Amino acid sequence: MLTHTAVLDAIREHGRDTYPEECCGFLLGTFAPEGNRVVAVQRVPNRRAEHRERRYTIAPEDYRHAERAARGLGLDVVGFYHSHPDHPARPSATDLAEATFPGYTYVIVAVRDGVPADLTAWSLAPDRSRFLPEAITVDDEALRAAQAEG
Repeated sequence: MLTHTAVLDAIREHGRDTYPEECCGFLLGTFAPEGNRVVAVQRVPNRRAEHRERRYTIAPEDYRHAERAARGLGLDVVGFYHSHPDHPARPSATDLAEATFPGYTYVIVAVRDGVPADLTAWSLAPDRSRFLPEAITVDDEALRAAQAEG
């Protein structure tokens, strides 16, 4: 995943704001063979009715809204993010069972005692059997240039 500092800060801030519950949202950017480029995030409310401290739900209308917002910016929805309050920033069995989009980036931020900690990125294996670690490259200059090109 290629991104810039403001994206990572926005994810961490969202995790802090919703602690002790999980936050969730979309990654907006472009698909690229060398790794998705993420230039913006879109927060969405956790629609889960219960156990929000360890589960999240994104409503279909939130997904449609995010797609429209991305298209309006000339971007795509290229992934999702959520927080793990007081748990490591690695995918859970539930994350794997509910992930459905190979090629997308899945970001997890750990939030310990209300303070954002580790932030990791993952991609779903093509056979959907596991998550693969995805490097996070922060390049504020390259993304500004790509945005200027349109």
